[in-house]
Amino acid sequence: MFDLPSLRATLSQKFDLTPSPELAAGMSDIHNRMSRVVTPADWAIHAPYVKAINALKKERNAVILGHNYMTPEIYHGIADFVGDSLQLAIKATEVEADLIVQCGVHFMAETSKILSPDKTVLMPDMNAGCSLAESITAEGIEEMRRRYPGAPVVSYVNTTAEVKAASDICCTSSNAAQIVAAQESDTVIMTPDQYLAQNVAREVPQKNVVWWEGSCIVHEQYSAQDLRDFREWNPGTRLIAHPECPPDVVAEADYSGSTSGIVKYVTDEKPEKALLITECSMASNIADALPEVEFVGPCNMCPYMKKITLEKVLYALDTMTRQVEVEATVAGKARQSVQRMIDLSRQLGI
Repeated sequence: MFDLPSLRATLSQKFDLTPSPELAAGMSDIHNRMSRVVTPADWAIHAPYVKAINALKKERNAVILGHNYMTPEIYHGIADFVGDSLQLAIKATEVEADLIVQCGVHFMAETSKILSPDKTVLMPDMNAGCSLAESITAEGIEEMRRRYPGAPVVSYVNTTAEVKAASDICCTSSNAAQIVAAQESDTVIMTPDQYLAQNVAREVPQKNVVWWEGSCIVHEQYSAQDLRDFREWNPGTRLIAHPECPPDVVAEADYSGSTSGIVKYVTDEKPEKALLITECSMASNIADALPEVEFVGPCNMCPYMKKITLEKVLYALDTMTRQVEVEATVAGKARQSVQRMIDLSRQLGI
């Protein structure tokens, strides 16, 4: 657990973090990217942290990776690259930086370290876990192999390094169907997301897809009845679901795709009203770029993603603490699983 009073005392000795309307006004170019969802009063609170972090990351030769589920002040204020977990990890390998600050959850920081072993990776809050990643272990992979001898294991990138290392190949929510379809075996094991696996099974009927019964605490909460009720109350709204949602929810939606797919769909289609059936910050982070779209309806918040805050990022950067390490043998095997996915995706043109 964080000792927040001590953290704040440490930061206050080095940085002036007093809310400042004057500083906020001078940083209006950044605020304009999120003014639809972040009030001027809130921006006056965030601006001193954003200024301090952006100065310190230059000093440290750092890049900040912001997942699509980060809050707007992180996503727009300090992130150098934004996107889904694998997009960010790959991007980090392409930049000349000594340090990566992962604004996301712990398995994402592990993936960045796996793909960039020579770089220092900081995780602002080590307790930012993931219900999905924590639902399976390497022992669970071995259990599935015993139940389905000879079947390849395709593991979602939303897994720990240990699970990636025990798998044959990884997948993302955007390439899962193609990765599964490309496996030579008739039976394919998918872990750990049962709903992603079931949605893939519908897309790839030629394969016998079997799955581990894990799920995401954000996406499992939605029901098909929720969507039907919302259509009745808000006719004409486009319903857009993440494939980690249960299959009946995906079937009820107008579109289903990964976080990057959702962004592209809304950007291309520009519906008058849209309900994003995923984590709350998705809509907040793209709202200002799409003023013609009204984002409506309920959303579910990820408590793990919300553990990452500006002050924790600043503290990690300043103290160079919360460093993520992955044991070399595990990292090597996990890197093979991720690289197989990258190579196969390129071969398939996706």
